Amino acid sequence: MIINLGMNWEKFYTENILAYIKSLQENPFELVTLIVDIAIVIFLLYCFLKMVRGSRAWQLIKGIVLFVIATWVSGLLNLKILNWILTGIMNLGVIAIIVIFQPELRRALEQLGTNKFTKFFGIDKDLATRTKEDIYKIVIAAMELSKAKTGALIVIERDIKIQDIISTGIPMDAEVSPQLLVNIFEPKTPLHDGAVVISNNKIAAAACVLPLADDNDIAKELGTRHRAAIGISKESDSIVVVVSEETGKVSVAKDGTLIADVREDVLKKILISNIVTKRFATEKKERASQLKKIREKIRNNKKSEEKNSQEENKE
Repeated sequence: MIINLGMNWEKFYTENILAYIKSLQENPFELVTLIVDIAIVIFLLYCFLKMVRGSRAWQLIKGIVLFVIATWVSGLLNLKILNWILTGIMNLGVIAIIVIFQPELRRALEQLGTNKFTKFFGIDKDLATRTKEDIYKIVIAAMELSKAKTGALIVIERDIKIQDIISTGIPMDAEVSPQLLVNIFEPKTPLHDGAVVISNNKIAAAACVLPLADDNDIAKELGTRHRAAIGISKESDSIVVVVSEETGKVSVAKDGTLIADVREDVLKKILISNIVTKRFATEKKERASQLKKIREKIRNNKKSEEKNSQEENKE
């Protein structure tokens, strides 16, 4: 394969680009296939860049781009010797790319041959499934912290955003995992004192400061951690999981009330019911009602059109 970047661009433009534009004018349907073609190429390029970004191959891609630009510039400036050397190297480019990107290409082919096909194209799990999995991870972490009698405060953001609370802590933007949550609340570590906020299926921040509930009717035996949980659940619709340092008991704060000493299965039910079921069931109902309205509108339009046509026929 010979790549000559010092080609006659005027001839290339006349014979290829102009000829293609004329063919589009003669057959406009080809424009649709062109748009689809470009969209697919851009999407595949995006997937490839997303896959290699952050790996060693990313630095190599930058080097290849600079090399191509240097070859093109040398041909443009008529630097014949330099262009001849660079073009000669470019002729071996396909083999070099296969060798360089062998791990990435192998991983992509493996994913195409497995059930990770959708993940390869960036189609992740739906939000409800991801949220449910995150809840299971939070429950596992809470039970581990409970066994060790390690105090913890986990705030799960819902519809009302609590960016002002997140900004008081240390930004993390990490995937939810039981190991990370347990490690954050490990005593005598920099992040253990304060709350973890989970927002948009990510651990947004740790060591966050929460407002304390100062109601007189709150039991006096409740410590600062429980008062903070009740406080943030009053000021927002967030749900808070609290693990007591003294007793190891797990509690849940929501809507300004505290459900104390919950078992693992109860904790799971409360979180799934309030975070997954209610939210996504409401969204499904809203979508269904919107679709119903659209269908009714289409039917009414059809009826009015039929009525108008009948009246015209009578006239």
